[in-house]
Amino acid sequence: MNDDEITHFGFKSVPIKEKAGKVAEVFHSVAGKYDLMNDVMSLGSHRLMKQFAVELTAARKGHVILDLAGGTGDLTKRLVPLVGEEGHVILCDINQSMLAQGRDRLLDDGITNNVTYLQADAEQLPMPDDTVNSITMAFGLRNVTRKEIALASMLRILKPGGRLVVLEFSQPENNLLKNAYDKFSGLWPKIGKTLTGDESSYRYLVESIKMHPDQETLKKMMQEAGFVKCEYHNILNGIAAIHVGRKART
Repeated sequence: MNDDEITHFGFKSVPIKEKAGKVAEVFHSVAGKYDLMNDVMSLGSHRLMKQFAVELTAARKGHVILDLAGGTGDLTKRLVPLVGEEGHVILCDINQSMLAQGRDRLLDDGITNNVTYLQADAEQLPMPDDTVNSITMAFGLRNVTRKEIALASMLRILKPGGRLVVLEFSQPENNLLKNAYDKFSGLWPKIGKTLTGDESSYRYLVESIKMHPDQETLKKMMQEAGFVKCEYHNILNGIAAIHVGRKART
């Protein structure tokens, strides 16, 4: 990595070496209100989106699943009963504050078995090749600095035939809806300040969505990383989308 190389942090340009730290500051700030934030940003629908994403993993008894950028553990909670006592879910996040929120919430819900917690960077997943049956990533990919490297890292650890399921805010197909949603999302920083006292973090989150690749671009990135049978499912006309890619069987 070239220290002088530039990337985006929301609408701002920053050196690549600084982005991870800046994103970490945002999520340290919002960790305690993260689910409330998602309720605001998704009009309360993020839980249904996450359930759909879980179904697309095709999780089965005995599977090992990585819940990457798993945050407060919403997907992990849904995945644990699907993999059963024979399986395992790894809740992984680069941010210690988010990971702590997820661990505490799962423990409060009585989920103590078949889950481990891992603080790691999506670009450098510390797992052997062909390790997991599926990877989920909900509302996390847009915060990754070098998405192409992260996608390659995910492909490496998937077992042949395994699935990557990425849920992310995306681009509405209908221009009228897009314009209305842009106006609504413009209110998020003020709403964030009212609910949490934090305006700047919410401003970054709005900007990060606008800078995230659209549906077709992300699909192409997954294909270029080596995933096969790539597809996506628009939700709410594309306000969010779930991308699915598979690792080729050998």
